[in-house]
Amino acid sequence: MRDQLFHLTPDSGTGLQAQLREMVVHAILGGQIPPGAPLPSCRSLASRLGIARNTVVLAYQHLVDEGYLVSRERSGYFVADDIMAGRVNVAPTLHSGAIFGPDWGARLRFNPSTQRNVSRPTDWQRFHYPFIYGQFDQALFPVADWRECAHRALSVAAIKRWASDRVDRDDPELVEQIRTRVLPRRGVWAAADQILVTVGAQHALYLLAQLLVDTRTTVGMEDPGYPDARNIYAIQTRRLVPLALDEQGLIPGPGLDDCDYVYVTPSHQHPTTVTMSIARRRELLTRAVDADFVIIEDDYEAETNYVGEATPALKSLDQSERVIYVGSLSKTLAPGLRLGFMVAPADLISEARALRRLMLRHPPANNQRAVALFLSLGHHDSLVRRLSHAYKERWQALGEALATELPESARVPTFGGTAYWVEGPTSLDARELAVGAAEQGILIEPGDVHFADPDGPRNFFRLGFSSIPVDRIRPGINALAKLIRAPA
Repeated sequence: MRDQLFHLTPDSGTGLQAQLREMVVHAILGGQIPPGAPLPSCRSLASRLGIARNTVVLAYQHLVDEGYLVSRERSGYFVADDIMAGRVNVAPTLHSGAIFGPDWGARLRFNPSTQRNVSRPTDWQRFHYPFIYGQFDQALFPVADWRECAHRALSVAAIKRWASDRVDRDDPELVEQIRTRVLPRRGVWAAADQILVTVGAQHALYLLAQLLVDTRTTVGMEDPGYPDARNIYAIQTRRLVPLALDEQGLIPGPGLDDCDYVYVTPSHQHPTTVTMSIARRRELLTRAVDADFVIIEDDYEAETNYVGEATPALKSLDQSERVIYVGSLSKTLAPGLRLGFMVAPADLISEARALRRLMLRHPPANNQRAVALFLSLGHHDSLVRRLSHAYKERWQALGEALATELPESARVPTFGGTAYWVEGPTSLDARELAVGAAEQGILIEPGDVHFADPDGPRNFFRLGFSSIPVDRIRPGINALAKLIRAPA
């Protein structure tokens, strides 16, 4: 038995007993401790690791219960003889390119990896000034409330309800909470059969693209707009029409008349955060009827409104079933949760449900039940209020910092959301700025990826504030301004 097999990390966040169990299992399944081999005595291992003997006893006993170990009276603990039964004994092989292997480059129908996407470092949390969008401040996450709901979702009674195969059905309690709690906040009313739970809003957009779009379909897209939506619909058709924006949102220009579908983010436009005016919304709905197109409304960041009353969803004004509504719970609760929904006529939802079944059947039922509890207990409404207060403070701080430190920059008036869309000097290349800023611990997002034209303007960038403490905003913008003004 080699000493390096057993080492504990007291500050890892995982209990010592759990760490010990994991290490023993890893050593057994990895072949370092063969079947039938003895394990160190509880007393000797506890002494070696500097932990209580009872911790080792409990860890060993748990592994006995799970079949990894056997206990022999007066002899100690041994690896079960049959623990590796049923496994194929084949030496590991790394396939680094078989001589007669398929030419995958020739076989792929398309290469999604080559599409233009927003990118950010996975270790963004180590940067001192993370002005990035789509991440959250861990200090604002309601840990106690979420743990309460997750714990209740793991009760014996709850497990019996959600653990069976639901095939294509969603948790009825979650659907009811979306129908009665989430949607009415946006002025939307729907029946249960008009709601489908998805793995985030993007999943809903992908389902719609597969169901509604082919090579002959024309889709109107905001420009600048959401790159992932553009990429999803580009898989199905090349007929993507860029639609211009102004300070009231999407401009209902002549390009709309050729569209079969129009994708919009009216609450806080992605990426400019412009809120589409009521007049513009009514005009868009009228044009949808006159030109016979359908609107796909991504109700992006609807909960974060800092000035005046929240604008009702486009879907709430729809009198002719011309709007398919897509929402997300991940934006407020946690990005990693990946839980969204769509609202549409029952016939369309039925087909989307059938297609979802072929992809993943349904989102994990345990997560659906935990979120249903989170909504029903009022935690979500409370969280939205806390986030709105915290984000408003950061929104004001960032707006004031930009006005002071970068007065020469231009930005569209914003009333909510979690980012600012900034237009720098025409000579600015935001890609180069992002590289130099990252070297000084500042993360920003170059804006060129949001434009339909790959050769579009390079002087735009986005500054998110959902994951940066308010006291770092002014110093971060000050440092960024110095970089922008620095001689080339």
